[in-house]
Amino acid sequence: MSQITSLQNPRIKFLHQLKEKSRLRKKEQQFVIEGQREIALAIKGGYQISQLYICTSIISEDKTKYILDMIDFYPQIFEITIDIYQKLSHRSTTEGVLAIAKSKEISLDNLDLNTENPLILVAESPEKPGNIGAILRTADAAKVDAVIIANPKTDIYNPNIIRSSVGCVFTNKIALGSTSEIIDFLNERQINLYGAALQSSENYYTQDYTKPTAIIVGTEDKGLTDEWLKNTTQNIKIPMSGAIDSMNVSVAAGILIFEAKRQRDFVV
Repeated sequence: MSQITSLQNPRIKFLHQLKEKSRLRKKEQQFVIEGQREIALAIKGGYQISQLYICTSIISEDKTKYILDMIDFYPQIFEITIDIYQKLSHRSTTEGVLAIAKSKEISLDNLDLNTENPLILVAESPEKPGNIGAILRTADAAKVDAVIIANPKTDIYNPNIIRSSVGCVFTNKIALGSTSEIIDFLNERQINLYGAALQSSENYYTQDYTKPTAIIVGTEDKGLTDEWLKNTTQNIKIPMSGAIDSMNVSVAAGILIFEAKRQRDFVV
């Protein structure tokens, strides 16, 4: 295990830039993972870890060994000081380990649904990493077959998405594409499209989600674009009794997805 003690070390500078710059992540096809659970989930999700940065003042030898035992082949391992770790870490509660992993190709062409009756969650143009992370946690909890992000505004390997999803970015099948590409993809597979919208909508609990289903949610301020609204099988809404007519997108996604799960579990 090589030791790094200086913040000016080229590897540390690269690691910091990789965390901060989406353009560099895309160019290098690499990203940073912080935390024991997140790294473990990435390994289980088939991500290749190329480098590990260990702060032995924080993480125990047993936990380090647990992570290493999960990896098929040993990555480069570096021991870093607590000062370096705290400079690189986003969290107030430290865990003592960072990793560099290789990105996956997450286009629609590489999405294997592997089921004849899929349940898919589509999010159009989500911007806030916290919302994306919460959506991915919901998708993991419901064990949907895929999460598709239309017209993404931030890259999926943004550290804030990894953190807010508590690693669920690695446990879900994820694909990215434009709205038109995704509509074509879903229509080719004869998947019913249910768009969360107020226009020409029915209450969400009146619909049948037991057949191949995609539930589409839009942004909180603008909702779904006209392209989606013109192509849905049915628009659906969540009845609300308060003064406002919208809710957090991740909350809405959770309500709709778990109604679909409820119906499917009841049928089974």
